[in-house]
Amino acid sequence: MVHGGSRLGGQLDFTTVLDRMRPDLQRVEDRLLAETALEFPIVSEILQALVRAGGKRLRPLLLLLAAKPFRYDLERLVPATAGIELLHTASLIHDDSIDGAARRRGQPTLNVLFEPSVVIMVGDYMFARSAMLAASTMNPRVLAVFARCLGSICDGQLREIFSARRADIGLDDYQRRIYGKTASLFAASAEIGAILADATDEQIELLSEFGGAMGMAFQIVDDILDLLGNEAELGKPAGQDLRQGTMTLPTMLFLQNGRATSEQRNFVLEVIQHGAPDDTAIATAVTLIRESGALDEAFDYARRYVEEAKCLLTHLPPSDGRDMLAALADHALARRA
Repeated sequence: MVHGGSRLGGQLDFTTVLDRMRPDLQRVEDRLLAETALEFPIVSEILQALVRAGGKRLRPLLLLLAAKPFRYDLERLVPATAGIELLHTASLIHDDSIDGAARRRGQPTLNVLFEPSVVIMVGDYMFARSAMLAASTMNPRVLAVFARCLGSICDGQLREIFSARRADIGLDDYQRRIYGKTASLFAASAEIGAILADATDEQIELLSEFGGAMGMAFQIVDDILDLLGNEAELGKPAGQDLRQGTMTLPTMLFLQNGRATSEQRNFVLEVIQHGAPDDTAIATAVTLIRESGALDEAFDYARRYVEEAKCLLTHLPPSDGRDMLAALADHALARRA
C-alpha cells in the first residue's frame, strides 16, 4: 500500500550510512561470532567464516535504523539484531541444503563437508539460537513478529520447492514466494527495531511495510543479478535459478514480452521445465534473457517498490534516521550497478 506524503529531503548516500553505523554494527558482529562459537570446532569454524563473509549486514542495519527515529538503545537492540542475522543464516543453510549448493558468499557451503542430516541439524541449531536471542528481549511482541517471520520464510521456501520446473507460475505466485523467502525478514527487521524503540503502533506498522517493500526490491534485483553477474561477483555461479528450474521475474517477463522468437522462448522453457544438458545451454538461456530487455523491465518493478518504501517514510518526522532509511532503500537498487 502506497501512502501519500511530503517528499524526502537531504538524503545521505549508503557509504555515509555504513560509516556512521559501523561501531554499532561491530557490536552486532561481535555478538554473532560469540553465538556461532560452538563446541564442534569444524562446524564453528565454517559458521564463523560464513558470518565473516556476510557482507553489509543489511537486515541488522535495517533493524538498527528503524529504531533511530525513536528511542535508540543499542544495548536493547543488539540481541534482537544478532537474532535476525542468525535467522537469515539458518535459512541460507537450509536453502543451500535443498538446492545442493556448493558455494555461498564465495565460501564452501556445509553441504560440501557434511552429510545432509548434519547440515539440517546445524541449520536447526542456528534457528534455535536466533529464537533464544529474540526471547532474550523479553518482549512478547518481538517474539510474535519473529515467529510469524519464521513461518513466512518456510512458506516461501515450500512455494519455491513445489513450483520448481513449472512454467505456469504467475506474477502473484512469484510475489508471494519472494515475500516469504526474503521480504518477510526485511519487514520483521524493521518492525522489531521500531517495537524495541517504543514507536507508536502506526509507526511500527509503517516501518514493517517499508521493510517489506524494500525486501521485495532487494529480491527482484537479486534475481536480476543472477543473470547479470559471474561467480566472482555473486559468490555462486551465475544462472543458478535457471539450473534449478526456478521461475523468476526476469525469466517470466522474457517469456511474456513478445521480444523473443518462439524458438527462443521454447529453448528457455525447455531449460526451466526439463533442465539444461550442460553449462553452454545455461549460458545461452542467460544471454537470450539479457538481450530481450526483460532485465530492465524487472528492474522497473524493483524501482517501484523502492519508491513505495520511500513514500512510506514521509509519514515519519524528518530526522537523520529517516534519511538513513531512505539511503538504505536506494541501496537495494544500486546493487545492480
